[in-house]
Amino acid sequence: MKISVLNVVILIGLLWTTFTAESFAQTELDSNSVVTATHLPIESIPIVIPDWIIDELQPTTLSPQQQRQELAWFATQSIPFKGMTIRVVSERINTHIYESEVLAKAFYQLTGIHVIHELTGEDDVIKKLSAQLMTGLNLYDAYINDSDLIGSHFRSGQVTPINELLLSDSGKYALPTLDLNDFIGLQFTTGPDGVIYQLPDQQFANLYWYRSDWFENPTYKALFKKNYGYQLGVPQNWQAYEDIARFFSEDIRSINGTKVYGHMDYAATDPSLGWRISDAWLSMAGVGDIGLPNGLPVDEWGIRVEGCQPVGASVERGGALNSPAAIYAIDKFVSWLEYAPEEAKRLTFSEAGKWLATGQVAQQIFWYTAFVGDLTDPGLDIVDQDGIPKWKVAPSPVGKYWQKGMKSGYQDTGSWTFLKNTPKQQQLAAWLYAQFVVSKSVSLKKTLKGLTPIRLSDIESKVMTQKAPYLGGLVEFYRSKARNVWTPTGTNVPDYANMAGFWWQYISQIVNGTYTSKQGLDALAERMDKHLSQLELSMVNIQCAPKMNASQPAEYWLSQPGSPKSEILTEEQGRTLPYEEAILVWH
Repeated sequence: MKISVLNVVILIGLLWTTFTAESFAQTELDSNSVVTATHLPIESIPIVIPDWIIDELQPTTLSPQQQRQELAWFATQSIPFKGMTIRVVSERINTHIYESEVLAKAFYQLTGIHVIHELTGEDDVIKKLSAQLMTGLNLYDAYINDSDLIGSHFRSGQVTPINELLLSDSGKYALPTLDLNDFIGLQFTTGPDGVIYQLPDQQFANLYWYRSDWFENPTYKALFKKNYGYQLGVPQNWQAYEDIARFFSEDIRSINGTKVYGHMDYAATDPSLGWRISDAWLSMAGVGDIGLPNGLPVDEWGIRVEGCQPVGASVERGGALNSPAAIYAIDKFVSWLEYAPEEAKRLTFSEAGKWLATGQVAQQIFWYTAFVGDLTDPGLDIVDQDGIPKWKVAPSPVGKYWQKGMKSGYQDTGSWTFLKNTPKQQQLAAWLYAQFVVSKSVSLKKTLKGLTPIRLSDIESKVMTQKAPYLGGLVEFYRSKARNVWTPTGTNVPDYANMAGFWWQYISQIVNGTYTSKQGLDALAERMDKHLSQLELSMVNIQCAPKMNASQPAEYWLSQPGSPKSEILTEEQGRTLPYEEAILVWH
């Protein structure tokens, strides 16, 4: 049975009303951590909440009484599962390290449910999830995987929707204070059918990063204006980014005796190279169509859909994966590596993320905010003596094919996913753990640990206002409308687990010179089309299955309005703005 988001929100609202009216209507708690679980489905019993858990989970947006009551709910509702062991897996970032090392222990002491929270690479998470789907074996009881898989999840029929979990046993295991409306990114985990398939756990964006202290240096500003004819500032287009990259790499060359670089990136032959491109790089260039969250009818992967059915990725089938705009995007990615450290060609996503801490890089066009925490240590050269960063994040510059109304950035939304082949008791125990690590008792402290916010109440809190000056613009981003328009991969991609791997296999051959950008993208588009055609045959009677367009000469589609777009031969004039003006796009 499919239940709309609206119905689920109404249900949670009813549960919340009951919970606050009855459960919170207790005598004021004293300083100890013993809570009597009254007015709850489980018979009233004394619940002991270890003091270290209360101390650890500070700060929180809840009052002390509300936090203890919420934690007591987990203790009471978990009684049927006490003594069980559950296995979950996620990628290895600071947020999940905190969950694995601290929150899993806290959950065990509250509930008696032992959690094995495994950390691994994101590519391995997808492989493990795919293995469980293929074999039917219950390898893990829950996965935290990117919402980029939403197109696969809602088509597969093998995912237990969050809507169903909320209603399990008449809502008995739905946290009354879960508050779905408070989640940032819930729209990214909801299918076209209105069903919520995943629950956000952490979220980070891909933004432009730059050394604000260098950009504000009067000597550098004057020299840039002399050499390039306009002001040094936050680049608004790719030509300005390229000019600034050349300026610091070739004109400035060194600062205080240390070699500096105008650009930073990563290009090792590794799955993360694929994400570097599929995570909206083509969209930033202007490859897709106008329309949010992903461009319609052509998205940031260059895939065209009719209704909800993918019909092709190649220009010959109406897609844009090997279009002039896509070739332009890859040409820039490869050519700009000359302004980066030589090591960039051998670095992966995780390795490159911390490289900025060396203090040698002027800017990075494609930088994940998951690494903010690695760049805020007061002992770093890129942080001043008061702990204020000498760097900022700003809206990403866009390519010459980009038009207003198009997607302009990427956001990673790691989300809880539950598979139908997991035994029910195991699944419900894992569901309780998932709700615990995203609960209001936990979420603000987890945000401070990993800087990957998922709740609006946390990002709007006084705690984050106080923290904002030390985070280089991260709080300003998440308090703006940009949090909804920097978007993950959307529902056009029907088999993310397999199709994501195609990117790095072909882009790596462009980087190493085996292919030109055009040759590599032609081959990639052909491979995507072949896979979509195979899915058309195998996904019989599945909603929104591919239905491939017939192949036509490229000129036919390039002459149509929208994407794919004909080649733009003229070059842009670089454009920049002061930071205060540049971030207005977020408001």
